[in-house]
Amino acid sequence: MSERSAAPGGLALVEALVNTLDIESGRDSLDTPEGRARFALTEDEAPAARTLRESLRATLLAHAGHPPHRPVTPLGELLARAPLRIAVDEHDGSATLTPADSGPLLSRVAAAVAEALVAGTWTRLKACEADTCHWAYYDRSPAGRGRWCSMQVCGARAKMRRYRAKEA
Repeated sequence: MSERSAAPGGLALVEALVNTLDIESGRDSLDTPEGRARFALTEDEAPAARTLRESLRATLLAHAGHPPHRPVTPLGELLARAPLRIAVDEHDGSATLTPADSGPLLSRVAAAVAEALVAGTWTRLKACEADTCHWAYYDRSPAGRGRWCSMQVCGARAKMRRYRAKEA
């Protein structure tokens, strides 16, 4: 739903996962082999990925100042189960937090969140405030106060609703 460019770094994985569900149509790409392959998931891993996706969505809504869309497992509880390790570069001594095993989606997401925390970009990843959307987007606005994934679609709809409410 968004014309915005993808989130930076590992946040692109988080954004892509949240955006596997089109709330308006109900279409879930994790229902398809191609959609699961994009995240290296088996069919048996899809339910856990959906739980993670909705916990991420609730957190991204919080980043935008909105309540959760529904009751979810707290993201912190899920990420606490992710095996991570610290990798230190032998040449320059720089360190990064990486998945202990690159396979599990949970570990890859946890590493992406940790990377974004260090970079100061985590709270810029948000979910659209439109109830029929909640699409993830990276807020590049100078003040960090973006509200919709797309001004042309969700933003325009919200503004039109407000205008019509005033006229009524």
